[in-house]
Amino acid sequence: MTATFATSPWSLPPGAPRSAPWQFGREVVLSGLQGAPRALQWRLRRNCSITPRQFGAVYLWLCLASLLIGGFFYHQGAPLVLAFTALELVFVGVALLVFARHAADHETLTLAGRSLQVEQCCASRVESTEFLADWLTVEPAAGQGSLVELSGRGQTIRVGRYLRPELRAAFARELRLALRQAPAKTAPEPATN
Repeated sequence: MTATFATSPWSLPPGAPRSAPWQFGREVVLSGLQGAPRALQWRLRRNCSITPRQFGAVYLWLCLASLLIGGFFYHQGAPLVLAFTALELVFVGVALLVFARHAADHETLTLAGRSLQVEQCCASRVESTEFLADWLTVEPAAGQGSLVELSGRGQTIRVGRYLRPELRAAFARELRLALRQAPAKTAPEPATN
């Protein structure tokens, strides 16, 4: 038996930063805007191990196998097996539709300058809220592990439902740090004649 000891951290690919400044967020370039400003974005989404398209394929295979078995028993003189197979497939299909409807649920927080845009998508409903960083508070909604509550100027929303409860406090700290570091608004320069 042999053991290998690394005297230094594992090497990173060439050009990769030594440490990422953000654990949950990433820097993005906002397209379509003049000068392509940079922003910080957090995309929190459901942990789905299988896509809706893959679910559709699995459901089709399930239908084929179940109908073959039901057809065999129908041919053997047990017609109720095929009827119950059809009923089962309808219930499984409805359950998969409910799952697929929520498979793409997500929360996206985008900090551009001193403005935080929060978009929450649940099924086909999309809600968007905008906060100014100067007036925004980031606090836990109830206790340890609860959702993160964003409030400012009479608006309050809760985010972080797609994060594990033990990671929500770290996410809130990162969001607070990003809000403190957000560049201050610059006053427009006077026009020169």
